[in-house]
Amino acid sequence: MKHLDLFSGIGGFSLGLEAAGMETVAFCEIEPFCQKVLRKHWPDVPIYDDVKELTNERLRADGITDIDVISGGFPCQDLSVCGYQEGINADRSGLWSEIARLVGEIRPRYAIVENVTALISGDSGRWFGKVLGDLAEIGYDAEWDCIQPAHVGIPSARDRVWICAYPAKEHVEEVVDKRRLSFKPGGMGADHLSRTGWSVDSSRMGRGINGVPDDVDRFESLGNAVVPQVVEQIGRAIMESNL
Repeated sequence: MKHLDLFSGIGGFSLGLEAAGMETVAFCEIEPFCQKVLRKHWPDVPIYDDVKELTNERLRADGITDIDVISGGFPCQDLSVCGYQEGINADRSGLWSEIARLVGEIRPRYAIVENVTALISGDSGRWFGKVLGDLAEIGYDAEWDCIQPAHVGIPSARDRVWICAYPAKEHVEEVVDKRRLSFKPGGMGADHLSRTGWSVDSSRMGRGINGVPDDVDRFESLGNAVVPQVVEQIGRAIMESNL
């Protein structure tokens, strides 16, 4: 299955989905530091830098066609309880609409979206209502669940909502069902991440860091990244449902 990675960051979605057996055919990421990381690990995969300018027509002109899966962890700054919670229509989190636009143009078999759990409850549920409404408007149904890294053996309380959308007439039962996805450590574990250069030295991550700029970029990118092991489990469920 071919995968288009939007809001790619340092490639957490692609790392997980490729471990599940998919192929990443393009990234879209605007931050220069993250682009450097992507070029290091995926030197042959093109990177588009502005999601607002990316279109199906442009992808097709570059020979990128038949995309099966679109992923995106769109910016959470306007949704998170750590921010001002200006909402789903604000400048940064409002980029959700670009995912919806591209899903509508490309018509993939699946779209996988990640964000903070405040997306569900914000503005008495209206933020999440917009996401589901936008998907319904382009003919997509969706299922969702909140999954913590602890479910895949990582000691963190970083709870996130994961949404799996698909064309409305192609219902897929239990895509993110914990009865099927046990979320036990294994598969792409910490040893795999270490071998591929994705491990983190926690001793360098204290709050008092005033180090070189690369450290600042690195920690910010890690903080914004999705957990690849969670993505892998979702990807495997999708792959199994299409056997």
